[in-house]
Amino acid sequence: MAARGSGPHITPEVLLKAYAVGIFPMAESADDPSLHWIEPEMRGILPLDHFHVPKRLARTIRSDRFEVAVDRDFDAVIDGCAAPAPGRRKTWINSRIRRLYGELHQLGHCHSVETWLDGRLVGGLYGLKLGAAFFGESMFSRATDASKVALVHLVARLKAGRYRLLDTQFITEHLTQFGAIEVPRTTYQVALEAALEANGADFFRLPRAGVSGAVALQAVQAADG
Repeated sequence: MAARGSGPHITPEVLLKAYAVGIFPMAESADDPSLHWIEPEMRGILPLDHFHVPKRLARTIRSDRFEVAVDRDFDAVIDGCAAPAPGRRKTWINSRIRRLYGELHQLGHCHSVETWLDGRLVGGLYGLKLGAAFFGESMFSRATDASKVALVHLVARLKAGRYRLLDTQFITEHLTQFGAIEVPRTTYQVALEAALEANGADFFRLPRAGVSGAVALQAVQAADG
């Protein structure tokens, strides 16, 4: 993994240029005021045309147990992603990350997909869009399957909106069950360039208020074309 120190004057515009060449920022911890540019030798991606939804999870999605929304409470999603969780006592999301991605959200480049249960935010994810690429940043869950449902709804939105690349940065056991793979940096760069050059990607081809689980699964399973 290549990491480079960052200066104090990172702006949203600088971040967009970094993502366009395959670099993203992280902090060592929530208390670390600095950011480091990361460019992994092996990059995690979720191939949209080979996305797998486990059968048990598909039943949960069809049940519409969770209400799914987009951008209803972006700041609360970052708070959830930054909070300690089982197996994760510290986070890389510091105050600069919160500020920068909050500004990108205001500019329309960052979005959250959220799962709500009985009026409470119980899971979700956020990421950045650029061209026909979506860069997943982080996810969290406070209820069984909450983040997984958000991920499926994200993929439905990306497929319906003709996106070409879902970048997960790294892969985890949580993501491999959906088909996440690692590719060399050179392979990733080719895919990134193709996604940035593609026209017509629309994150809101599905409604901002969200869709039913059945509609989401239909979009996920739709053949590319």
